[in-house]
Amino acid sequence: MKSYRKELWFQIPERRGFINITPQVMACLEESGIKEGLVLVNAMHITASVFINDDESGLHQDYEKWLEGLAPHAPISQYRHNNTGEDNADAHLKRQVMGREVIVAITGRRLDLGTWEQIFYGEFDGRRRKRVLVKIIGE
Repeated sequence: MKSYRKELWFQIPERRGFINITPQVMACLEESGIKEGLVLVNAMHITASVFINDDESGLHQDYEKWLEGLAPHAPISQYRHNNTGEDNADAHLKRQVMGREVIVAITGRRLDLGTWEQIFYGEFDGRRRKRVLVKIIGE
């Protein structure tokens, strides 16, 4: 069995945002030479997420509104975590809802995604560089 590992780096200038990282994951798969197996895509920061869904701007706006309703950023005093001097408690909660990682099957050198499925990096406390791990195993 083969194994491949690569870190992707992102820096979103705003506090929150979504990036379609499917092309970068596909490039990793091509580099790996693996034909059949699994790919793990993992946000390596506690205020960021990796998830799969449709690449549609209205949906992304709906996510933003929904997540802000679940865990509003302000007032920051509403969160005990922010008593440590941080202002990102909401980002931790948003990450928990959106998820840490995805696993996608690889079949015939292709990501086995559904018709509209794409892989996204979700940022909830941006303005600094963060990593996403791509780990591929298979034959």
